[in-house]
Amino acid sequence: MSLLPGLSLAGLLTLFILVPIAAVFLWAFAEVWRYPALLPTQWGLRFWPAMLSRADVWSALRTSLALSAVVTALSAVICLPAAYAFARLDFPGKSALLLSFLATHAFPKFGLYVAIATIMFSFGLVGTFTGVVLIQLVNTLLLMIWIPVGAFQAIDRRLEEAARDVGASAARTFLSITLPQAGPAIGAALLLTFVNTFYETDGAFLIGAPHIRTMPILMISLINNQLVVQYGAVLSVLLWVPSFLALLLARNILSARTIASGLGG
Repeated sequence: MSLLPGLSLAGLLTLFILVPIAAVFLWAFAEVWRYPALLPTQWGLRFWPAMLSRADVWSALRTSLALSAVVTALSAVICLPAAYAFARLDFPGKSALLLSFLATHAFPKFGLYVAIATIMFSFGLVGTFTGVVLIQLVNTLLLMIWIPVGAFQAIDRRLEEAARDVGASAARTFLSITLPQAGPAIGAALLLTFVNTFYETDGAFLIGAPHIRTMPILMISLINNQLVVQYGAVLSVLLWVPSFLALLLARNILSARTIASGLGG
């Protein structure tokens, strides 16, 4: 009887997560699939060349990858020193500032984006790559602050003190002792930030339109304007490839315990 709740949960996860994902993959390789057939009646790759030959698909992919790389790099430069300061220093308003980063994710962000958009409009940043980078940086604060803060707090100070006692400088101690211990959690934060930025839609649409078009925005546009399910399915599969590769990398270098410790778990 004790296994029943676990089996029920597994069934619900399968129903609401795996089944839709499987359906998208089936549609991507289906040429004919009509109700009430449970599986496509005709398979093929007819819709793949149509999508892969579109210049706007490759342009959107390059834009998404460039945005993710730039936002992740800038977030690391800005947030990691701040995370170290939050972990090691005491200053007025420290707890309030940490909670403010969480507050940006506690409520729907679209209202915040609209407020920021009005400011960006006055500076001519709407419809620019720079504007989208700035709006997407807001999304990175929680991951790039909270996870590294937990990692820096969890470091054994005795190892740092031992290194200093034998003559290591502060920089050498940080590079040889502190950074390697915090590295996996920082890697988790960087990876999650990259993937999260790649799939971010609201900020990219509100600030980037009409000149900056990312892969998620292109997918929404294709689904809305072309009543062909396969186009959206093919593009969805293409969207999943970067995150799948990132998760394969994470499986080799990270663990659930690492991420949980970064979040203070």
